[in-house]
Amino acid sequence: MTKPLVSDELWEKVQPFLPVPKPRRFRYPGRKRIDDRKALTGILFVLKSGIPWEQLPQEMGCGSGMTCWRRLKAWHDAGVWERLHHLLLSKLRAADGLDGSRACVDSASLRARHISPVIARRGTEHGSGLGVYRWVVERTLAWLRQFRRLRVRDERRADIHEAFLSIGCSLICFRRLISLC
Repeated sequence: MTKPLVSDELWEKVQPFLPVPKPRRFRYPGRKRIDDRKALTGILFVLKSGIPWEQLPQEMGCGSGMTCWRRLKAWHDAGVWERLHHLLLSKLRAADGLDGSRACVDSASLRARHISPVIARRGTEHGSGLGVYRWVVERTLAWLRQFRRLRVRDERRADIHEAFLSIGCSLICFRRLISLC
């Protein structure tokens, strides 16, 4: 049997941040709502496999791709992924799983603050004091590239891409936290 995409440990971290769904109408209630855990499974499947939303397999039981897309958008608008990422970062800090001396910064945000990015050559110390070694940047990008949906930006909407990026960062932190415990 394959390992589920949404483990019980991950679900325990995500579930408290999910907004409470609206109650169904008594008259003309429409279709039953897909379970949040199943929708999260569909979202993670799209993130990891990189398939288009409309090709999400019905056999997985996560509903249609559009259902998962709407749920991703609603949860992103509610700030679920940002709060999850902050929770995981705080747990990593408490477990001494974060090393502040090895950090990487996006060069676009540096340029916005009028700081010119300088990346050290392999195996040498960084001259600007922003980081110690170049491999930290390469390793971080490799961690994010394991999610096929993030390899090439296919999303037209910036908020959906940001949601995928936040989920990817949260999953990286979650895996690191699991390996420390």
